[in-house]
Amino acid sequence: MIVVGIARGLITRPKMLLMDEPFGALDALSKRKLQAQVLELWENHRQAVMMITHDVDEAIYISDRIILMTSGPNANIGEILNVPFPHPHNRQAVQKSKEYSDLRNQALDFLEQYQ
Repeated sequence: MIVVGIARGLITRPKMLLMDEPFGALDALSKRKLQAQVLELWENHRQAVMMITHDVDEAIYISDRIILMTSGPNANIGEILNVPFPHPHNRQAVQKSKEYSDLRNQALDFLEQYQ
């Protein structure tokens, strides 16, 4: 159902597709499958997408850029991380790389500052 909603959003060819926690309520296996399908849709349409997520691993796997926000009612952009992995992403190769580990640690270190 989620992929159908995203596909419907892509059909109208908006300048940007905004996705707010699209996989938040899913079990781990469904989440992985739908993430792969969304990446495939993106590969075919090359639509600009902004996705809001609290899942650092998801952000690294799906994104080209991660914008980390400070917390609170006066939240600001804290850091912008560039994700160096070419498309299409291979989950296993990405997660085994040193760049993945470095990005993950950098994002988590930033987020821990603003708890």
